[in-house]
Amino acid sequence: MAVELKEEAVEAQEAPVPEEKKLEEPKLVAEKDSAVPAVERSSSFKEESNFLNDLKESERKALIELRAKVEEAILENKLFKKEKEQEEQKKPKEKEEVKEVEKADTEEAQEAEGGKAESCLAQEGVEGGAEPEKPKEEEEKPETVEGEGGKVESDVGAEQKGEEVASSEPKTISSALKEEEEEKSETQQGEEEKVETDVAAETKGEEKAPEPKEVEVVDKEVCLWGVPLFPSKGFESTDVVLLKFLRARDFKVKEAFEMLQNALQWRKEWKIDEILDEDTLETDLGAACYMDGVDREGHPVCYNVSGFFEDSELYHKTFGSEEGRKKFLRWRVQVMEKGIKKLDFKPSGVASLLQVTDLKNSPGLSKKELRTAMKQVVELLQDNYPEFVARNIVINVPFWYYAFSAILSPFLTQRTKSKFVIARPSKVTETLLKYIPVEAIPIKYGGLKRENDTEFSAEDGGVSELIVKAGSTESVEIPCPEAGATLVWDLTVLGWEVNYKEEFVPTDEGSYTIIVKKGKKMGSQEEAVRNSFRNYEPGKIVLTIENGTFKKKKVLFRYKAKSCSKEC
Repeated sequence: MAVELKEEAVEAQEAPVPEEKKLEEPKLVAEKDSAVPAVERSSSFKEESNFLNDLKESERKALIELRAKVEEAILENKLFKKEKEQEEQKKPKEKEEVKEVEKADTEEAQEAEGGKAESCLAQEGVEGGAEPEKPKEEEEKPETVEGEGGKVESDVGAEQKGEEVASSEPKTISSALKEEEEEKSETQQGEEEKVETDVAAETKGEEKAPEPKEVEVVDKEVCLWGVPLFPSKGFESTDVVLLKFLRARDFKVKEAFEMLQNALQWRKEWKIDEILDEDTLETDLGAACYMDGVDREGHPVCYNVSGFFEDSELYHKTFGSEEGRKKFLRWRVQVMEKGIKKLDFKPSGVASLLQVTDLKNSPGLSKKELRTAMKQVVELLQDNYPEFVARNIVINVPFWYYAFSAILSPFLTQRTKSKFVIARPSKVTETLLKYIPVEAIPIKYGGLKRENDTEFSAEDGGVSELIVKAGSTESVEIPCPEAGATLVWDLTVLGWEVNYKEEFVPTDEGSYTIIVKKGKKMGSQEEAVRNSFRNYEPGKIVLTIENGTFKKKKVLFRYKAKSCSKEC
């Protein structure tokens, strides 16, 4: 069954257009004080509360029960139970192997003794003229010969004196077995005497030395993502972490506890607590997955760029060997751990990420190694990082994605599937704007954010918007009342497909209008425009958008003026 995906109908939920202050119809004067948010928040973008009072009664009981299980496991050193179980599972196997070896040795010994007895019997038969074999009862009886009374009496006398009579004849099988039984009875008698001695010693009041016991040290400082797991310490963040495991398992306490144990065991085996210090993992893969900015709710945004592996040389370097694939998985976990460092595990804090997965130019299903690696990444993150993704937005979705989602579907929980949102190439910017401010969206996705940008900051104000109706023309006017200032502006149109030009119009009617940017037909994949202009006389910058399509267009823009004193 394919992953249940939700496509955003952005056009149907557009925010109402604010009235802008106009100088001339149909031109718009962009007032800094009247700047409004570019897009309203999506009402569906909500997470469950982590406050105890906001939980349902059944959820609160499950949390209390999980607290008790975790505390008991820590006090009894059973939080890493899986590791001990693995050791106990090995012991029966080792015992079986020992028993098999002992059994084989016994069989070999019996075969050797049987061969020796047969050779003795054969030798007796040769020396005695091959007499017929006597019955077993007759063999066990002592042989006496008439006329040899003196010899019998001497043997009896020797036995009475405690002397052993050496047999001149070789041992038979029956005699050998008889000797073994006598040795066992002597050993058993000795053990019984030892037990009687111990009992007698206890009766007399003598204390037997107790066997030394291993002293187990209780570690109450067990932490996960920097949060103490011992509930009695009273940290609110402990409940936030435990709620993640409960929600991932539909508040089934036993399953949530097992998931927590497995995650802790996995972190121990993979040495995850040391992964942030491994600088060698960042080589060549930094652009494939990275953290950049926050969304409207404060969630750190993680971008996954599958098209990064379009380069065949880099692809084979990453996935062409077992060592490379292991390094890739470890690097992806490292990126996740870096993102978690930005989170706040308080009940009122932001404790999850927003994932954006870009499938543009992705190698696709034909690359078996990439497909397998992505499947492993999904399993690792889902099993060991529960409820860390608030929303998973997949953009630039190609035709093969639906087949790929069918492959991944069995490995995703229903809760995880419900967090997916997809966007075709023509809807990328519109979809992202529902969750991320335009100033935080990279320019390659239609936003205004540029790497290492020094021109704009949060102090410069927000982004304004303008709607251009189908078949109409609108303008954005940026006032320049003083000469010698430098104006900087950003502008983008969702979906573009418009004509765009920039001009400087002086206040003095006798001066000439200066063309800053010639008129140009802007395609659908155009990035945001950034430009600047230094005026030597009062005037205004006029940005003109001509919409010749049958659909209305949304314009997003911002600007700032830098005086000469700031520049100098």
